[in-house]
Amino acid sequence: MRLGKSACGIGLTLGLLLASQVATLGQAPPPPHDAMVKNGPPAWDANHDGVFTCDEWKSFADRIFTSADRNHDGKLDPAEFATVQKADSALADADFGYFDENQDARITRKEFVEKPNAFILRFDRNSDCHVTPAEIKATMDQEAGPKGPAERPHDRFH
Repeated sequence: MRLGKSACGIGLTLGLLLASQVATLGQAPPPPHDAMVKNGPPAWDANHDGVFTCDEWKSFADRIFTSADRNHDGKLDPAEFATVQKADSALADADFGYFDENQDARITRKEFVEKPNAFILRFDRNSDCHVTPAEIKATMDQEAGPKGPAERPHDRFH
């Protein structure tokens, strides 16, 4: 039993040490379910300047569409759309119906390329179609909630 408690104490100590290291960096780890952040910066930052634009997204989406449209008919069917989901980790959970605006079981180039990008919708705080590192940080901080002082224990004599 003593070994179990000791191992538990070591695990707790390591967890607290890791948490303090993250806190000293001034960054909270991204939520584990957040593919847009945990997978790193989007691959579609064409000039690698750390600013993600609508034009860069559209260019990237156009290239993905072209590579996925195997029969070159200008439309993606569900089987071709599977290629889109494999093209970039941020698109792995993309929904066919989200892009298929008229629900005809085909996605046109316009439907795909012109559809608002979820990353830009989430992080573009000033709606200028440019997502900056400051906007990403501000959004993540806001989503993490207030970081006030820890709650004080209740005074049991009061």
